[in-house]
Amino acid sequence: MLLESNATNFNHVKGWIFDLYPSYLGQMYIWIITENGERKRLLDKFQPKIYVSGREENLEVLATRFFENDSVEALNFVHKYLRPTETAKSEVLEIVIKDYRNTQSFARRVLELGEYLRFQVYNSDLRSTQAYLYERGIFPFAFAEIEVKKHELKYHLLDSVESIDYSIPPLRIMRVHANIAKKGTIVNFDDPLREIVVSNESEKITIDSGDEKKKLLQFVELVRKSDPDILLTHGGDSHLFPYLARRALANGILNKLILGRENISLAVQRKQGTTLFSYGRTYYRAPTMRLYGRVHIDTKNTFIHTKCGFDGLIEVARTCRVPLHRASRISIGSSMSSLQIYQSLRDDILIPRNKSVPEIFKSAYELLVGDRGGFVFEPKMGIHDWVGEVDFSSMYPSLLVKNNISIETVHCKCCPDSALRIPELGYNICEKRVGIVPKTLKFVISKRLRYKRLKNEAADLKLKEVYERRQGALKWILVTCFGYLGYKNAKFGTIDGHIGVCAFGRNAFLKAARTAEEAGFKIIHGIVDSLWLKKRNATVQEFLHLSKRIHNKIGVPLSFEGRYKWIVFLPSKIHPNIAVLNSYYGVKENGRIKIRGIEARRRDTPKFVSEAQMAMIRVLATASNSENFIKKISAALNVVKEYRDKLIHGEVPVWELIVTKRLSKDLESYKQKISQVAVAEQLRRKGVEVPAGKSVRFLFTSAENKKYNRRVRAEELINDETNADIGKYLLLLYSAASNILSPFGYTTKDIYESVRGHQPTKLAQF
Repeated sequence: MLLESNATNFNHVKGWIFDLYPSYLGQMYIWIITENGERKRLLDKFQPKIYVSGREENLEVLATRFFENDSVEALNFVHKYLRPTETAKSEVLEIVIKDYRNTQSFARRVLELGEYLRFQVYNSDLRSTQAYLYERGIFPFAFAEIEVKKHELKYHLLDSVESIDYSIPPLRIMRVHANIAKKGTIVNFDDPLREIVVSNESEKITIDSGDEKKKLLQFVELVRKSDPDILLTHGGDSHLFPYLARRALANGILNKLILGRENISLAVQRKQGTTLFSYGRTYYRAPTMRLYGRVHIDTKNTFIHTKCGFDGLIEVARTCRVPLHRASRISIGSSMSSLQIYQSLRDDILIPRNKSVPEIFKSAYELLVGDRGGFVFEPKMGIHDWVGEVDFSSMYPSLLVKNNISIETVHCKCCPDSALRIPELGYNICEKRVGIVPKTLKFVISKRLRYKRLKNEAADLKLKEVYERRQGALKWILVTCFGYLGYKNAKFGTIDGHIGVCAFGRNAFLKAARTAEEAGFKIIHGIVDSLWLKKRNATVQEFLHLSKRIHNKIGVPLSFEGRYKWIVFLPSKIHPNIAVLNSYYGVKENGRIKIRGIEARRRDTPKFVSEAQMAMIRVLATASNSENFIKKISAALNVVKEYRDKLIHGEVPVWELIVTKRLSKDLESYKQKISQVAVAEQLRRKGVEVPAGKSVRFLFTSAENKKYNRRVRAEELINDETNADIGKYLLLLYSAASNILSPFGYTTKDIYESVRGHQPTKLAQF
């Protein structure tokens, strides 16, 4: 039920800030969940501001030109820092825009008037909702008392973004799923709706009576009466909501397909998704299907919710001051950027349209010395007993904070003789002011450490899980901060700072390694921020003492992650005599299995193969040391035989053999017809486009014609006559088994012979 504020029916509201979005000219709607459970919509006056810098006489001419412009509410001359590196404020023209929708076009108009030379424009690309949160000093899910006047709100926060024991309102969550009566092999928007299934914590309702029009109207009415805060879908952005909108259009009721709290119907989506490239991989993000007054979360289009649930998602929204619907979809880097922008605005620093601080010139020698990444100790291949693992806690973020690395502090002009220098390169770092990046990260690091402490102290298992999810969400922000520092479009990025963090990291890592060796520990493996150490008869207390000693020496906290009963470091498949840096498996004293880099961790591994490999490892995990491990290998091979027999006898559902692959580029850009290309072409012939960054799911088939386009079949095209290529999946099974046993001399051929009844000779050789 929509309850809108006005000065005559109440003057104060106390509750949680839930959703916000622009309304008409110069207004913002705010949805509040009150203490007594009401959902109220409030209205606040808000007009975005942009800033223009230039020569004083040019700014005066510009102000005169816009004095009576219909798009401008007000003009003022104010003093701001033009960029983070500035040490003194400059006079700039502040322009208050009446309609947020005109902000970008107005900024371009200013630049055109200055022929893109005389003026620089700032704060023009801030989203109106986030600009509102920044200016009002509030954040999503903040608990506040709000003084309501006519079209104006005054916030009295009863909460803090630093708080770790905050409460959130009971949220009404509705899960939505649709079953479609497809006419062809692949579902499309012309297929009729069979049923809509909605569920919450207490009930499940299936809407399947009447014609399609009636089903859609029943669904709309159910949403209206249930009044959920969140609609949770799986593929709502990419398929479900666009499909429902098309079916409503076909039935002449698109204007009645209202799923939000505003009287705004769901739109027929014509906007294409976005392909983006991040950390060496191509991703596809479907366009957002926005609801107003409610929040739509698509579990296929969200990272944080997938990793950390609602607790982690709300933590990111609060900490980074990003509305919930947007926090669920944008990258972690964008969330962190929001936090940095807020800090910048608090410090009176303007946000440029484009990054304006270039990388300094470097000689070939400086590039050779500086641009080397993190330090690595190559793992000692094979199996090892009683190895302890120590991890630097948020190593790179901690180094960023400790050494004050930021865009305005590296190579600062105010401290050329600074004692704080980047190792190996000698670049000076500011000693007079703290940078924007360290300021924001210090807050996140501190908050995460408090959550981790609370998690360890909490007796309530549910509360432990909440703290774990919250600290996990903050962990992803910290993981991203280092890479984002070197991102070319990051507003506060700096290549020189990025290189500097690596240099500090190498220095700290080597000091930690030397300290460990001085204490009698042998380094089995080390990579960037983790060390695997071994010392005969070393106790847990010795590992803890070493961690504390290293912490005191380098200033970065270490956590002892436990001892392994045994751990196996694996060789490269291409170069068997060289160990892979991040490919291992082992079992700790508490029985917890840890795996990295093997098939069971890969997203493109069929479920059948992944489960078989994990079943093998669980058998091996019963071994107490390397000697017992060797004795367990025959039992692990029996697991492979069991899975082989299931596959040959047709006991494995075809859906457990599905392979997932992502297209790293557009279909036309591929020169080789690899499996995912063949699948994408199959789908295209059926009218389904697969853009770069999107994944396809398929089955290796046993088609007699082995042309590339018949070796595989898209999941959507699988029918009762589709048969899997048993030989191909046996090969994948044997390859996964041989991978984890390769340090003991097993090849794929050895696994094949073992499961066929031939006695392997590898045990005797080992």
